[in-house]
Amino acid sequence: MSEPIEISTEYIQLGQFLKLANVLETGGMAKWFLAEYEVYVNGDLESRRGRKLYLGDVVEIPEAGTFEVVREE
Repeated sequence: MSEPIEISTEYIQLGQFLKLANVLETGGMAKWFLAEYEVYVNGDLESRRGRKLYLGDVVEIPEAGTFEVVREE
């Protein structure tokens, strides 16, 4: 089961998403986090903090859980 993370824009960058999902305290930690931990976007290993995430994308972090990008209601 994935946790929905709501966005109000067309897309969100992975670094910002990790902060919004409460995986990181600040967006500046994203580069370090992606170098140290495995993060999968739609099943593919991702290391770019600027990766654009769109509605329906699924982010899986083995140490933190699974998250889905959804439209803010």
